Amino acid sequence: MSKIAVLSRAIDRLNEMIGRGAAWFALAMVLLQFVVVLMRYVFGVGSIMMQEGVIYLHAALFLCGAGYTLLHGGHVRVDIFYRDASPRRKALVDLMGTVFFLLPVCAIIVWAALPYVEQSWGVLEGSKETSGIPAVFALKSLILLFAALMALQGVSLALRSFLVLCGHAPGAEMRPS
Repeated sequence: MSKIAVLSRAIDRLNEMIGRGAAWFALAMVLLQFVVVLMRYVFGVGSIMMQEGVIYLHAALFLCGAGYTLLHGGHVRVDIFYRDASPRRKALVDLMGTVFFLLPVCAIIVWAALPYVEQSWGVLEGSKETSGIPAVFALKSLILLFAALMALQGVSLALRSFLVLCGHAPGAEMRPS
Protein backbone atom coordinates (compact mmCIF):
# COMPACT_ATOMS: atom_id res chain seq x y z
CA MET A 1 0.00 0.00 0.00
CA SER A 2 1.44 3.39 -0.94
CA LYS A 3 2.28 6.05 1.62
CA ILE A 4 -0.51 8.19 0.21
CA ALA A 5 -3.03 5.42 0.82
CA VAL A 6 -1.67 4.84 4.33
CA LEU A 7 -2.04 8.53 5.21
CA SER A 8 -5.55 8.67 3.74
CA ARG A 9 -6.57 5.57 5.66
CA ALA A 10 -5.16 6.96 8.92
CA ILE A 11 -7.18 10.16 8.49
CA ASP A 12 -10.27 8.10 7.68
CA ARG A 13 -9.80 6.01 10.83
CA LEU A 14 -9.42 9.15 12.95
CA ASN A 15 -12.66 10.67 11.64
CA GLU A 16 -14.41 7.30 11.87
CA MET A 17 -13.44 7.01 15.55
CA ILE A 18 -14.39 10.60 16.39
CA GLY A 19 -17.64 10.37 14.44
CA ARG A 20 -18.71 7.16 16.15
CA GLY A 21 -17.91 8.72 19.51
CA ALA A 22 -19.80 11.90 18.65
CA ALA A 23 -22.86 9.84 17.68
CA TRP A 24 -23.35 9.10 21.37
CA PHE A 25 -23.94 12.84 21.89
CA ALA A 26 -27.29 12.40 20.12
CA LEU A 27 -28.46 9.86 22.69
CA ALA A 28 -27.17 11.97 25.57
CA MET A 29 -28.89 15.04 24.10
CA VAL A 30 -32.26 13.27 23.80
CA LEU A 31 -32.04 11.85 27.31
CA LEU A 32 -30.99 15.18 28.80
CA GLN A 33 -33.80 16.99 26.99
CA PHE A 34 -36.27 14.39 28.28
CA VAL A 35 -35.06 15.00 31.85
CA VAL A 36 -35.32 18.79 31.39
CA VAL A 37 -38.92 18.50 30.16
CA LEU A 38 -39.82 16.01 32.88
CA MET A 39 -38.35 18.24 35.58
CA ARG A 40 -40.05 21.37 34.25
CA TYR A 41 -43.55 20.05 33.54
CA VAL A 42 -43.89 17.29 36.13
CA PHE A 43 -41.90 18.65 39.06
CA GLY A 44 -41.94 22.37 38.26
CA VAL A 45 -38.16 22.67 38.51
CA GLY A 46 -35.87 24.14 35.88
CA SER A 47 -32.15 23.85 35.31
CA ILE A 48 -30.31 26.32 33.11
CA MET A 49 -27.18 24.16 33.24
CA MET A 50 -29.09 21.17 31.88
CA GLN A 51 -30.74 23.28 29.18
CA GLU A 52 -27.33 24.60 28.13
CA GLY A 53 -26.05 21.03 28.22
CA VAL A 54 -28.49 20.17 25.43
CA ILE A 55 -27.09 23.05 23.38
CA TYR A 56 -23.48 21.96 24.06
CA LEU A 57 -24.26 18.38 23.05
CA HIS A 58 -26.01 19.54 19.90
CA ALA A 59 -23.04 21.69 18.91
CA ALA A 60 -20.56 18.92 19.71
CA LEU A 61 -22.56 16.39 17.70
CA PHE A 62 -22.50 18.47 14.56
CA LEU A 63 -19.05 19.99 14.87
CA CYS A 64 -17.30 16.73 15.78
CA GLY A 65 -19.32 14.64 13.35
CA ALA A 66 -18.82 16.77 10.22
CA GLY A 67 -15.60 15.04 9.16
CA TYR A 68 -17.24 11.64 9.66
CA THR A 69 -20.16 12.78 7.52
CA LEU A 70 -17.79 13.88 4.76
CA LEU A 71 -15.99 10.53 4.99
CA HIS A 72 -19.26 8.70 4.37
CA GLY A 73 -20.54 11.07 1.67
CA GLY A 74 -23.37 12.40 3.80
CA HIS A 75 -23.02 16.10 3.04
CA VAL A 76 -25.37 17.73 0.57
CA ARG A 77 -23.98 17.51 -2.96
CA VAL A 78 -25.25 19.16 -6.11
CA ASP A 79 -24.89 16.08 -8.26
CA ILE A 80 -26.30 17.19 -11.59
CA PHE A 81 -23.11 16.05 -13.31
CA TYR A 82 -21.52 14.01 -10.53
CA ARG A 83 -24.13 11.28 -10.19
CA ASP A 84 -23.63 9.78 -13.65
CA ALA A 85 -19.94 10.63 -13.96
CA SER A 86 -17.18 8.05 -14.34
CA PRO A 87 -15.00 7.29 -11.30
CA ARG A 88 -12.21 9.32 -12.89
CA ARG A 89 -14.44 12.37 -13.40
CA LYS A 90 -15.78 12.04 -9.85
CA ALA A 91 -12.20 11.95 -8.58
CA LEU A 92 -11.41 15.12 -10.52
CA VAL A 93 -14.47 16.91 -9.13
CA ASP A 94 -13.63 15.76 -5.60
CA LEU A 95 -10.00 16.85 -5.94
CA MET A 96 -10.86 20.27 -7.37
CA GLY A 97 -13.68 20.82 -4.89
CA THR A 98 -11.38 19.99 -2.00
CA VAL A 99 -8.46 22.11 -3.18
CA PHE A 100 -10.43 25.15 -4.34
CA PHE A 101 -13.38 25.16 -1.94
CA LEU A 102 -13.16 22.93 1.13
CA LEU A 103 -9.59 23.62 2.24
CA PRO A 104 -9.79 27.40 1.68
CA VAL A 105 -13.08 27.57 3.60
CA CYS A 106 -11.53 25.59 6.47
CA ALA A 107 -8.56 27.99 6.48
CA ILE A 108 -10.92 30.99 6.57
CA ILE A 109 -12.86 29.42 9.45
CA VAL A 110 -9.64 28.94 11.44
CA TRP A 111 -8.44 32.45 10.59
CA ALA A 112 -11.75 34.00 11.66
CA ALA A 113 -12.36 31.81 14.71
CA LEU A 114 -8.89 31.76 16.23
CA PRO A 115 -9.03 35.27 17.80
CA TYR A 116 -12.59 34.56 18.95
CA VAL A 117 -11.55 31.32 20.63
CA GLU A 118 -8.31 32.80 22.04
CA GLN A 119 -10.25 35.68 23.61
CA SER A 120 -12.70 33.23 25.14
CA TRP A 121 -9.87 31.13 26.59
CA GLY A 122 -8.12 34.29 27.81
CA VAL A 123 -10.97 35.05 30.18
CA LEU A 124 -12.14 31.44 30.62
CA GLU A 125 -15.51 32.57 29.36
CA GLY A 126 -18.50 31.04 31.03
CA SER A 127 -22.23 31.22 30.61
CA LYS A 128 -23.99 34.55 30.86
CA GLU A 129 -26.41 32.82 33.21
CA THR A 130 -25.22 32.51 36.81
CA SER A 131 -26.19 28.84 37.00
CA GLY A 132 -25.09 28.01 33.44
CA ILE A 133 -22.16 25.94 32.25
CA PRO A 134 -18.90 27.78 32.97
CA ALA A 135 -17.17 26.45 29.84
CA VAL A 136 -18.18 28.55 26.85
CA PHE A 137 -14.48 28.64 25.94
CA ALA A 138 -14.52 24.85 25.44
CA LEU A 139 -17.65 25.08 23.30
CA LYS A 140 -16.07 27.74 21.09
CA SER A 141 -12.97 25.57 20.71
CA LEU A 142 -15.09 23.04 18.85
CA ILE A 143 -15.16 25.48 15.92
CA LEU A 144 -11.43 24.94 15.46
CA LEU A 145 -11.80 21.20 15.89
CA PHE A 146 -14.51 21.23 13.22
CA ALA A 147 -12.27 23.05 10.75
CA ALA A 148 -9.36 20.71 11.49
CA LEU A 149 -11.40 17.53 11.09
CA MET A 150 -13.00 18.77 7.88
CA ALA A 151 -9.64 19.83 6.46
CA LEU A 152 -8.08 16.49 7.37
CA GLN A 153 -10.93 14.58 5.76
CA GLY A 154 -10.62 16.85 2.75
CA VAL A 155 -6.94 15.94 2.50
CA SER A 156 -7.89 12.27 2.64
CA LEU A 157 -10.50 12.76 -0.08
CA ALA A 158 -7.98 14.65 -2.24
CA LEU A 159 -5.37 11.92 -1.76
CA ARG A 160 -7.83 9.18 -2.73
CA SER A 161 -8.93 11.23 -5.73
CA PHE A 162 -5.31 11.74 -6.75
CA LEU A 163 -4.71 7.99 -6.63
CA VAL A 164 -7.75 7.36 -8.83
CA LEU A 165 -6.54 9.99 -11.31
CA CYS A 166 -3.12 8.31 -11.36
CA GLY A 167 -4.74 5.06 -12.39
CA HIS A 168 -4.95 3.34 -9.03
CA ALA A 169 -8.43 1.90 -8.70
CA PRO A 170 -9.98 2.53 -5.29
CA GLY A 171 -9.43 -0.88 -3.72
CA ALA A 172 -10.21 -2.32 -0.34
CA GLU A 173 -7.09 -0.70 1.14
CA MET A 174 -8.59 2.74 0.50
CA ARG A 175 -11.85 2.17 2.32
CA PRO A 176 -12.23 3.34 5.92
CA SER A 177 -12.26 0.59 8.50
